[in-house]
Amino acid sequence: MTARRVAQSRVAPAAASRARALRVVAKDYPKPDKISDTDNYREGAALSQKFKELKGMGKKKKVAIVGGGLSGLACAKYLVDAGHEPIVLEGRDVLGGKVSAWQDKDGDWIETGLHIFFGAYPNMMNLFAELDIEDRLQWKVHKMIFAMQELPGEFTTFDFMKGIPAPLNFGLAILLNQKMLSLPEKLQTAPPLIPMLIEGQDFIDAQDELSVLDFMRKYGMPERINEEVFISMAKALDFIDPDKLSMTVVLTAMNRFLNETDGLQMAFLDGNQPDRLCAPMADHVKAGGGEVRMKARLKEFVLNDDGSVKCLKMTNGEEIVADEYVSAVPVDVMKRLLPKKWSNMPFFHQIQNLEGIPVINIHLWFDRKLQNVDHLCFSRSPLLSVYADMSTTCKEYYDEEKSMLELVFAPCSPLAGGNTNWIAKSNQEIVDATMKELERLFPLEIGPGSPDGVGAKLLKHAVVKTPRSVYAAIPGRNKYRPSQATPISNFTLAGDWTSQKFLGSMEGAVLGGKLAAEVVTDKAIYGGPTKGIKKIVPDVVKEANAMEAREPEGSKGESELSYGAGCVMGEEQEKELAVFDPEQMVTMDNYVARESIPVSR
Repeated sequence: MTARRVAQSRVAPAAASRARALRVVAKDYPKPDKISDTDNYREGAALSQKFKELKGMGKKKKVAIVGGGLSGLACAKYLVDAGHEPIVLEGRDVLGGKVSAWQDKDGDWIETGLHIFFGAYPNMMNLFAELDIEDRLQWKVHKMIFAMQELPGEFTTFDFMKGIPAPLNFGLAILLNQKMLSLPEKLQTAPPLIPMLIEGQDFIDAQDELSVLDFMRKYGMPERINEEVFISMAKALDFIDPDKLSMTVVLTAMNRFLNETDGLQMAFLDGNQPDRLCAPMADHVKAGGGEVRMKARLKEFVLNDDGSVKCLKMTNGEEIVADEYVSAVPVDVMKRLLPKKWSNMPFFHQIQNLEGIPVINIHLWFDRKLQNVDHLCFSRSPLLSVYADMSTTCKEYYDEEKSMLELVFAPCSPLAGGNTNWIAKSNQEIVDATMKELERLFPLEIGPGSPDGVGAKLLKHAVVKTPRSVYAAIPGRNKYRPSQATPISNFTLAGDWTSQKFLGSMEGAVLGGKLAAEVVTDKAIYGGPTKGIKKIVPDVVKEANAMEAREPEGSKGESELSYGAGCVMGEEQEKELAVFDPEQMVTMDNYVARESIPVSR
């Protein structure tokens, strides 16, 4: 079904020549017809089918899953499909983890992040189809939209022509854009990417030691492509500037987009994530005989003498006993919960080289409808990554009279390439910096440059800080991402930070949980994981063998932050964060730059 909605933009008379006819027509497009016609989609569908075919084979297992984010829910969903009995243990009162959302006192939804679904998310697309909720995806026109830094208030696009297959559609979209790169620069950019298309994943993985800037300069790419394209890509993919981001991340994304005709087409969910995506997953689990518990917080893993898990000890004193145990918590939380007996095992020691990256999601409610597009926009701003007017793009938030912008504020720490530790700043300081940047990008609508000298009035705001979001994909970290299978006989890992080919993303989270379910299912039938354990880097083995085992720090604090999630931080949350993750609250005057990740925080 296609819905059309029209909103008139308000602009200055001085800009009438280019803005007089501007109207935003919000239109939902049908599901792209090539999404299911890719090798990655078929591979995801085959794995989904495998669980159904194995149902009833082997011993039925009770599986305790710690964490009710997308990865934990996906793991439970596929375990139910295979005939097992999962129990999801979520410490908070809302599902979703990094895609969680909640309502404020006015009933408005506050989202942890601005989440976009790409056609190149094969396991996510399979999941929507399997749950029969594909109609909840609001597909947008196939294009990428960039704000023009040098022409405030204007946009430029990469338009993907219907009927042109990949990679030609991607190439044409770039070639036909006349505002971002010159023809010589475009031609200079292409040759370094050819090995990616020919050698595939082997070439992509080999670039992990290089930052995006290192790769550019090694292969003679034009410097301006960094300003025009890579800064936007890097901040959208991992909230990091190109000089800090592993080139493997950018190449992985580009490889999907270049090889899949509809890979870059984007969709918004038609409402909040907990109700529109997480609830159907939880309902599927419960309908299949599983269980989903809220406010069920893990205190520690209790081990047997052989190092296997004996039970889960919860903060309320309850002990949960299962046949198999899965951790679907963020890497920073897993590091704090790691049992002493496991801490100097090479497999678990390697995760000390991983950590979550800070990110901030901002909601701004205005008193009028702003100039906008029914799509995701790349701001190409030093402070902002991507943004969208959710009052236009999303049905649940739709408003013809007033705009609600949702913006990703990144990078927000020196680790990510920023020069300010924004997590330590007040919410008002962050909003002020955001509004100043919006005044620069859209001077005709926001700030003193608008026709009335004031511009759109900010009615209210919400600043959601996630101090430890997706894992920091800085150069050289990919080799430390562990397999889902572990050396512990009844323990499996899930999460987007585990080893899988779709990065730290919603797709990566779903795939990580799906692969964890496959490990458990294979063990129930064959006695062990069929894909084995990922090889450990020799230096990690050497370090682990030389160290003494350490007691776990435990999951400190009571707020969402201690679960690796985000929240609108107040004084209590700031005090809590300063205790269990003090680096986050250090101002730049006292910030000490570091290259390595502390083994214990």
